[in-house]
Amino acid sequence: MRVAEALLQALRTYGAGQIFGIPGDFALPFFKVIEESGILPLHTLSHEPAVGFAADAAARFRGSIGVAVVTYGAGAFNCVNAVAGAFAEKSPVVVISGAPGRAESRSGLLLHHQGRTLDTQFRVYQEITCAQARLDDPATAPAEIARVLTAAIDQSRPVYIELPRDMVAAACGPVPPYAETPADPEAVAACAEEIMARLQAASRPVVMVDVEVRRYGLEAKIAELTRRLGVPVVTTFMGRGLLSGTDTPLAGTYLGVAGDPAVTELVEGSDGLLLLGVILSDTNFGVNAGKLDLRRTMQALDRQVSMGFHQYPGIPLAALVDALLERARPLGHAHAAPPTSYPRGLVADGAPIAPDDIARAVNDLFDRYGPMPIAADIGDCLFTAMEIDHTDLTAPGYYAGMGYGVPAGIGAQLATGRRTLILVGDGAFQMTGWELGNCRRLGIDPIVILFNNRSWEMLRAFQPESAFNDLDDWRFAEMAEPLGGHGRRVATRAELAAALEEAARTRGRFQLVEAMIPRGVLSATLARFVSGVKRLHTPGEAP
Repeated sequence: MRVAEALLQALRTYGAGQIFGIPGDFALPFFKVIEESGILPLHTLSHEPAVGFAADAAARFRGSIGVAVVTYGAGAFNCVNAVAGAFAEKSPVVVISGAPGRAESRSGLLLHHQGRTLDTQFRVYQEITCAQARLDDPATAPAEIARVLTAAIDQSRPVYIELPRDMVAAACGPVPPYAETPADPEAVAACAEEIMARLQAASRPVVMVDVEVRRYGLEAKIAELTRRLGVPVVTTFMGRGLLSGTDTPLAGTYLGVAGDPAVTELVEGSDGLLLLGVILSDTNFGVNAGKLDLRRTMQALDRQVSMGFHQYPGIPLAALVDALLERARPLGHAHAAPPTSYPRGLVADGAPIAPDDIARAVNDLFDRYGPMPIAADIGDCLFTAMEIDHTDLTAPGYYAGMGYGVPAGIGAQLATGRRTLILVGDGAFQMTGWELGNCRRLGIDPIVILFNNRSWEMLRAFQPESAFNDLDDWRFAEMAEPLGGHGRRVATRAELAAALEEAARTRGRFQLVEAMIPRGVLSATLARFVSGVKRLHTPGEAP
């Protein structure tokens, strides 16, 4: 077996469903093996950031590793921002970079694409991945591949593999299968007992879930756990979309002062808040109403559990959930929470479009055609998604990097086979929206709603006096046809409703609905979020 084939077989065995990539000279030999072996399908895009975003979204939606393959230097450095976002948000993307061969590396010449040194790229990726390997020895390559892929799965974070081009065809043995890093069963049991005791003692227990729940495939088990306990369950901002495939009566999404007051009171009034896989980020908790003391919560994240001053290291979330399920009994005093309702019934008249109108229009569309998975970029499109029916959602809710939405939607549809709804602003579309031109070749047909206010509107909301937030009108809908899709520009609520109906009925090519929104018009959720953040940073005021 060749090193390249051993790597591809291991990727498939460890859970990868496809490869996203862009070839380059140092990676050409590996791309040839990818294509000719057919071990995993290969999807090429146009720019490396999109490759990283698509692999990230595929990992999130499939609950397994995603794969991005790029060339050395120019390709891998282009992918850094996407991988940094995946690291921050705990998405297990496997980055594989072609690299100079051993003879080239020893030639003494500066090689094209290299940075400061030939090792600069490797050192950069050490900062944004949890494990790295350079496959420069066929004898050790199988064990190195297993070590790195195991780290990606266990830690749910990106990893980096560098494959010199003269090693692609080198003979090697098979890669050992995945073996889960074991946890101490006594420690897991003690931790679960303490959590159950705290929940029993609480008068208002609540369970909050976030990204690790999906990363480790635990949604069905946590739905069963909360059902047995009889406790309300909420998601974080980042965890929006979790449990959408279960029958769990979700109480809503916690957004602090930016969200439903009933959900905020439920969370901040809890004396037994269990956080399962929750990232303690500013977007998740930065606009709380000042009543939430995270030191008094029970937190399970990054293979450890914290309860006040009690720490349980080496506790995988999956092992903990299993132990809690074994001990779960109705708490008796737990209180129910009504599920959140979302706005519907768009008035299809001649009024201009606001973001909240888009939420209503999408909910009405879901009522007629069924829910769709959503890929959202950062900005008001993501805050608008908080008012859309609870469905599968991927977005850069913590890292908040622009340009994620379109390539993530492409990755999501290729990974799941389900038509995807993409929500994106005009600023982010200028970065990566052109990847839609690959949809025809890839055989996918997402629906794209482009929030066009000719502005970086979320930035304007925080600093309205700055003219640099103004953007030009690029008339995106007119570009859809040459890219292989269909575009429609709408400015009224009636036009929006008609365009979405047409988009839902039309299959076979991407549909771009360019919704013109007046500058300064925000969704109600973003307006509350901005207000809360401003009060938080104003001396003497609380959010």
